[in-house]
Amino acid sequence: MANDNKRRTAHIISHTHWDREWYLPYEKHHVKLIELVDTLMDTLEKDDEYRSFYLDGQTIIMEDYLQVRPDQRERLEKWIHEGRIHIGPWYVLQDAFLTSSEANVRNLQIGHQDAAHYGTIAKVGYFPDTFGNIGQAPQLMKQAGIDNAVFGRGVKPTGFNNTVTDSAYESSFSELIWEGPDGSRVLGILFANWYSNGNEVPVDEAEAKEYWDRKLADAGKYASTPQLLFMNGCDHQPIQTDLSEAIRVARKLYPDTDFVHSNFPDYLASLNKSIGTETELSVVKGELRSQRTDGWSTLVNTASARVYLKQMNQVGQTILEKVAEPLAAFAHVTGKAAYPQHLLKYAWKTLMQNHPHDSICGCSVDEVHREMVTRFDKSRHVAETIVDASKHAVAGIVDTNAFAGYGQDALPFVVYNTTGWAHSGIVDVELDVARIYYRDGISPNEMIARMKAIDVTGRALVDADGAAIAYTMEDLGLKFDYELPDDKFRQPYWARRVKLTFEAAAVPALGLQAYAWVLEAAAKPVSANSLITGARSLANGNLSIEIAEDGSLAVTDVASGRTYRDLLVFEDTGDIGNEYMYKQPDGEQPLTTKGLPAEISVIEDNAYRAAFEIVHHWSVPASADELFEQEKQEAVYYPERKAGRSSEFVPFTIRTVVSLERSGKGVGIRTTFNNGAKDHRVRALFPTDLVTTVHRADAIFEVAVRDNEPAAEWENPSNAQHQQAFTDVSNDEGGLTIANKGLNEYEVLRDGRNTIAVTLLRSVAELGDWGVFPTPEAQCLGEHTVELLILPHQGDGAVSGAFASAYQFQTPWTTVQTGVHGGTLAPVHAFVAWEGEGVAFSSVKIAEATGDLMLRWFNLRPEAAELTFRPAADAAANVYKSDVLERAVEDVQPAGSAFTAKLGPSEIYTVGITAAK
Repeated sequence: MANDNKRRTAHIISHTHWDREWYLPYEKHHVKLIELVDTLMDTLEKDDEYRSFYLDGQTIIMEDYLQVRPDQRERLEKWIHEGRIHIGPWYVLQDAFLTSSEANVRNLQIGHQDAAHYGTIAKVGYFPDTFGNIGQAPQLMKQAGIDNAVFGRGVKPTGFNNTVTDSAYESSFSELIWEGPDGSRVLGILFANWYSNGNEVPVDEAEAKEYWDRKLADAGKYASTPQLLFMNGCDHQPIQTDLSEAIRVARKLYPDTDFVHSNFPDYLASLNKSIGTETELSVVKGELRSQRTDGWSTLVNTASARVYLKQMNQVGQTILEKVAEPLAAFAHVTGKAAYPQHLLKYAWKTLMQNHPHDSICGCSVDEVHREMVTRFDKSRHVAETIVDASKHAVAGIVDTNAFAGYGQDALPFVVYNTTGWAHSGIVDVELDVARIYYRDGISPNEMIARMKAIDVTGRALVDADGAAIAYTMEDLGLKFDYELPDDKFRQPYWARRVKLTFEAAAVPALGLQAYAWVLEAAAKPVSANSLITGARSLANGNLSIEIAEDGSLAVTDVASGRTYRDLLVFEDTGDIGNEYMYKQPDGEQPLTTKGLPAEISVIEDNAYRAAFEIVHHWSVPASADELFEQEKQEAVYYPERKAGRSSEFVPFTIRTVVSLERSGKGVGIRTTFNNGAKDHRVRALFPTDLVTTVHRADAIFEVAVRDNEPAAEWENPSNAQHQQAFTDVSNDEGGLTIANKGLNEYEVLRDGRNTIAVTLLRSVAELGDWGVFPTPEAQCLGEHTVELLILPHQGDGAVSGAFASAYQFQTPWTTVQTGVHGGTLAPVHAFVAWEGEGVAFSSVKIAEATGDLMLRWFNLRPEAAELTFRPAADAAANVYKSDVLERAVEDVQPAGSAFTAKLGPSEIYTVGITAAK
C-alpha cells in the first residue's frame, strides 16, 4: 500500500450482485430477491448503524421487487430518498460487448430516468462482472456526468512495487486512470480481490482477527492510498444482518484503522482526497479484455454460446434503433403522429431484460434461455407495430401524383432507407393489386372468384421520373387479411397479392423514395447483361467471383485488382469446454471442407442479382468421447480436460447461397445447416493474405484496433474475440471486411495468412463455472441459418465505404403500399442530409424530456473529423450539441443552410434539434 504511514480507513460497502437469471431460472432467483429486499428494509429499520446498501447499479431490481410487493413501494421509496439505498445508473447490468452501441446508451438513459423518479441517482460507473470492458466506457461515463468506473475484469493488478507499470492493460494499484480512445479519463477502481472481499464479516473476535489480518493485507497489497475498499456481498448474497456488530468488533481489534459502513459516494470522495498529487496511478487505455493474462479465464467464448440468441438480439436491436425509432421520429417531425415514447421504452426494457451477461452471453441453464426467446418476440412485436403505424403515417404525405398519369390501376409504394448512408440494394415489396372487404356484402365465394380472375400481367415498375426499373414478380395469389382501424371494428378482406423484387438505386440516407407498379399494355422487361460469367463464376463492375470445385471462393476487387483466395472454407473442431470457454481437444486436427467436392448450381440469374448454391455433403464426429462425460461429472477444470472426439460420425450438410447484386460492393453469403452433432464448433474461414500485425473489429462506438498476436503470457491456443457488425484486416495494399448478422465471435488466425475465422455455431454440454450444470439445449441441435457479407476494399474501410456497407447490411429495407395522392414530402426525400469522412451515423430518435429530434454520430478513426449536416428545410429553430443523456451542452451555429461540427478522435457526437414553431 502506498502512503502506508497514514491512518487507514476500511470502507465496507454492503451490496448484492444480482444475476436475475443464471444457474436458476428467473422466477427462482426472483423469489430470493423478494426475500433479500424485505430483509434489507427490515434491517435498515431496526439498525440505524446499518447505514446504506448499494442495489447493484441496476434499477430493474426495483421493478422486479415491486412487481410482487407493490404494497412496499412507499417503504422502498423512503429508504432511497433518505440515501440508505443507492440506485442506478443502469437499467440492467449488461454485457457491453454483446449489446449494441445504442442499446448501451438506452440502458444508461432508462436507468437514469427510472432512478430520477426516486430523486437520486448513484453516479457510479458500475461494471462489476462484465466479461471484459468496452473501450468507450470512459467517454460514455464522462458524458453521463460520471467520473469513475468500478469493475472486476480486464486489467491485471501487479501489486505495489514502487513503480508504475508500462503496460496499457496492467495496473500497479487497484486504483488507476482509465483512458478511452477519445482521451476521456475516469478514475478506475479495480476489484483486485473481487467484489466479495468484505463478505460475511465475522462477529466472533478470534474469527474476526484471522479474517481482518488477511483481508487488510490483501487490500493493502494493491491499494494506492489508505482508503481500503471492502465489498460486503456477492452473487445473490443474503443481507448480513449482524454487520454493525461485526464492525464494532473490528474497531475494537484494530484501533489503528477506521472501520466505516460506507457507500460509493463517500468512498470515492475519500479516495479522491487521499490520492492527491503524490500518488502516480497507472493509465490503462481502451478496451480491457484481460489481454495480459494466460487467456484461459476471459469468458470470451460466451460470444458464440447459443448463437441463436445473438442472432435474435441483432434483429431485436436493429428493428428498434435502426427502424422503429427513425420512422417514428420521421412521423413525429412531420406532424403525422405522436412519438410513442411509452411503447418504445417498454420494447427497449423488454429487450434489455435479455442483456445481463448471464442472459445474452448464453451461459445459463436451459430454462433461462427459453424465456429469453419469448422476450425477444415480445419486444420485436411491439417494434413491428410501431414500424407499421409510422411507415403508413409518413407514406400518407409523400407526393405520389407523378403516378396519376398511369391511371387508377397504378399501385404506388414507398421504400424507406433508415440507415445513415445512401443505399442501393435489393428490395422485396408485397402489393395488393385489389381488395374486396367483407363489409361490401359480397358472398365469400364471389369475392374469391373475383380475386382469382384478376390479371397481374402487362405491368411495369417505374420511379417518380417515369424511369422503368428491372424487376421480377411472384404471384402470391389469393390472400386473406384484415385491418384494425382506430375508429371501427376490424375489417377483414380478400386480396390478390404479388411480391416484387428489384434493385433500388441510391435511396437517400435517412430518407425515402416512391415507386409504382403501373399498367402498361406495351410493358417490356428491362434488359440487362447476366451477372453469370461462367459455369462457376459471376461478376459486376465492382467484383468478380470464381467458385472452386470445393466451394471456396476467389474474390477479385476490380478497383485494386487484388484477389482474395480460399474464402468460405468451413472448419469443424471438437469443443470440450463449456458455455463460457472453448477448448479444443489436445492434438486434434481441424476438419475442413478444403478439397471436399461440392455440388454447385445456378439458382438465380436476373437483371438485378445472380446467385449460386453450394452444397457440401460432409460428416463430423457425433460428439466428444466417453471420457468427456466423466470429466464433466467430476467438474474437471476445462483447460485440463483430456477427452477427445467420438469415432462415430454423423452427416453434416451445408447449403450456401453466394449472391452478387448488380450494384453490389460485397458478396452475400447465406448458409444453412441442420446440426446433429454435439460438442463441436463450426467456423467459416476467410484468408486475407495481407501482411499486418493488427486488425480492426466493430465494437461499441468505435472500430477497435487489436493485435493479431496475443501477449507473451497468453497460453490459450485460441485468441477468439468479440465483434459487432464486422471484422477487418487491411494494409496499404488492400483490405477485407467480413460483415455478419448476430455472429459475435471471430478470431484472426496466426496461420501466416491472417485468416478471419467467424464462428457460426458452438455446441456445448454444460454451463461451467462453479459447479455441474448440464445444459443439453446448448448443443444447439437442429436447423441454423447464418448471413455474412464479404467486402473487399482499397485499404481504409472507414473512408472507402466498406464499414458503412457493413453497417447497412444489418438494417432491412422498410416498404409500404400507398395510394396516388398529393403530399408535403417529395417522392425522393431525406429528413436529414449529412457528410463526414470517416464518420458513422448511429441513431435518430425523439428525446423524452424535450421532444427534440436527437441525432448521433461517432468518429470511426482516432483522428479529428468534420461533420456537416442539414436538417430538412425550416425544420430547426435551434441546434445544440448534447451528451448521451440528451442534455444540452452547447449551441451549434449554422453556416448557411448547414451546420458544421469538429469531431475529436473517436468522439461520440450527439445533436439535438428543436423544431421550429
